[in-house]
Amino acid sequence: MTALRVILASQSPRRRELLTLVGIAHEVQPADIDESYIAGERPREHAERLARGKTAVIAARAPDAVVIGSDTIVVVDGDVLGKPADELDAVRMLARLAGRSHTVITAVAVAWRGETRSGVEEVGVTFHPLSRAEIDAYIATGEPMDKAGAYGIQGYGATIVARVDGDYFAVMGLPLQRLTRVLAVLGIRYAFGPLEALGE
Repeated sequence: MTALRVILASQSPRRRELLTLVGIAHEVQPADIDESYIAGERPREHAERLARGKTAVIAARAPDAVVIGSDTIVVVDGDVLGKPADELDAVRMLARLAGRSHTVITAVAVAWRGETRSGVEEVGVTFHPLSRAEIDAYIATGEPMDKAGAYGIQGYGATIVARVDGDYFAVMGLPLQRLTRVLAVLGIRYAFGPLEALGE
């Protein structure tokens, strides 16, 4: 079987790392879409809409490729925490998450041959208590500034997370098991490396 062409519709280095980790060779073509909320939209719906939207932009350019899009958001007390606007915003977010649990929602969408399928993972994450000095020191690393909720679980942020209830890779930004299930629905087999079309 011939391996399928795969495009990741994201510039996230974490998502690239995860696809590479499981042997899926891919190209990167970031999709620039409006990520604003729609009035009345729930966080889970929002993440899934954005994942599908990113996928659709790239699939329109490359209809024969397998296009993978994903979106991750952090939710606490019903509020969505995006990427911090500045260091003060990062302090506010981390102080709010410290010593308690929140939810990470990651949606993944796959488009192939004119069809799109998607799925969503919700993961509980609990932080250790954090002092203001610890928060400031973490922000000084620069890691929080380009991440939803102002932290990255795969970097320095690993030391502030007490537990993860669910798919760790979804917290990183790409739920790998959910991805393989979505691929299967589209007739694509994950062969522990390359992606292959079933029945061809």
